[in-house]
Amino acid sequence: MGTDRKSDDIEKAYDRWEKETLHPHQQKCADRRKEFVTTSSRPVKVLYTPLDVPKFDYMKDLGFPSEYPFTRGVQPTMYRGQLWTMRQFAGMGTAEESNERFKFLLANGQTGLSVAFHLPTIFARESDHPYALGEVGKLGVAIDTLKDMEILFSGIPLDKVTTSMTINAPASILLAMYMVAAGKQGVSSDKIGGTIQNDILKEYMAQKSWILAPTPSLRIIGDIMEYSTKHIPRWNTISISGYHIREAGSTAAQELAFTLLNGMEYVKVGMKHGLDIDTFAPRLSFFFNAHNDIFEEVAKYRAARRIWAREMKETFGAKNERSLWMRFHTQTAGCSLTAQQPMLNVVRTAYQALAAVLGGTQSLHTNSMDEALCLPTEDAVRVALRTQQVLAHESGAANTIDPLAGSYYVESLTNTMEEEAYHYFERVEALGGVVDAIEKGFFQREIAEASYRYQKEVESGDRIIVGVNEYVLEGEDLTIPVLRIDPKVERKQIARLHKTKRDRDNMKVQKALDGLRKASEGTENVMPHIVNCVKEYASVGEIFDVWRELWGEWEEPKIF
Repeated sequence: MGTDRKSDDIEKAYDRWEKETLHPHQQKCADRRKEFVTTSSRPVKVLYTPLDVPKFDYMKDLGFPSEYPFTRGVQPTMYRGQLWTMRQFAGMGTAEESNERFKFLLANGQTGLSVAFHLPTIFARESDHPYALGEVGKLGVAIDTLKDMEILFSGIPLDKVTTSMTINAPASILLAMYMVAAGKQGVSSDKIGGTIQNDILKEYMAQKSWILAPTPSLRIIGDIMEYSTKHIPRWNTISISGYHIREAGSTAAQELAFTLLNGMEYVKVGMKHGLDIDTFAPRLSFFFNAHNDIFEEVAKYRAARRIWAREMKETFGAKNERSLWMRFHTQTAGCSLTAQQPMLNVVRTAYQALAAVLGGTQSLHTNSMDEALCLPTEDAVRVALRTQQVLAHESGAANTIDPLAGSYYVESLTNTMEEEAYHYFERVEALGGVVDAIEKGFFQREIAEASYRYQKEVESGDRIIVGVNEYVLEGEDLTIPVLRIDPKVERKQIARLHKTKRDRDNMKVQKALDGLRKASEGTENVMPHIVNCVKEYASVGEIFDVWRELWGEWEEPKIF
């Protein structure tokens, strides 16, 4: 951040300060800990100075908001012009119950919807499948057919809200259902906006809700990208997700590197489908975690924008400025929430949300204080939403762009994050690329080892988790309300599924499924056939079973 002469002067002054001021003080008043580390166990120095960013170049490393390399944000005025989209992940029980929760959130100031699906839908099983027993509606909303999707969004104008759907292996089917449901409202596909997660690569790495092997999965994703580019232009075809990588125990740098590697792999998939990069790249979005260490998280987001812009421009040859934008949603860290003293989760979430905003997120979900115990109650989710609103309107964090820019610590961390990401890029390239590295268990092993290190730090007391291994309340009484899903939900959902199958034209369903099978066996885009199946009220399970029969289910490598 200065000339060599100034750096020499600072270095001499630092050495003097360390010898004459710091060390004598530490001898009288020792540091609280032998070593201070970030959430990712990265050592933190006692003080950061210009010496920690010796080659800092404002225009090259920072620039200005909405200009390359986008370190400082993708919009010219960021939150001064428009606040981030406030989303609360919601979905439980039947479509009717989730529809009520959506309307409650919108009435309380939420500005976008985010759908949680129950496990049978995530794994493309019908609610009456033996694997679904006891799981219907428990961890999200039960969606079996278009009938459920119609109910889920009844009375919600799909041309006026954007919807994010956390769905991966069967993402193509849920997107088709949403599009057809919108059409039944009179909203054409070019008017709907939102996101499907559709990030199967991170499933193999972390979340584990894959179904098919990587190769057929990527083929379907390519078909979604091609179809959406032509027919659903406002739709984000993939939300490339680091969130679940971090939830599985990765470090911040691993979350950053693995997410960007996946993003670049999807770019390659789109280009292999014959798409010009500038036709689909502007609709790619990202999804990051916001963990406890404010500065480490801010540095991660800033490094992500800079790396993505550089790679899109220099490696993939994108020319449209919007292709260089990293637009991302953030969710506060569910893995950081504790069942002990759950009110403390409000505090954790607030700091994590602050990190996301200081880092320039476009969309934010704040976890509810009871999520370590159950699906959120209305009161808990209202507090979580109000956390965002206080942050937006009272904290001052949204008043200026990239307020931590120029901090020696933050700039040093940002550079370090970038260096570590490129180190991982090189390691994965040496293994043959992302898919080969997945099949060799590389990502899975890296995440598992990081998670193990973190847990050992907690167990040894080297890392303090308030209320868990320090400041513990003996005989704690958990008095907060817990949301429970009525067992009647399962019976009600199965009854609707059976009625839908009785009422539909099953010959048309079979014809549509046969069309999908034929397209899947060849090279034709499968999306129009999925849409045909959905219109005839074929179930998620029936549609996906076509692929199970063709390609089988994938088994991950064993790692030790």
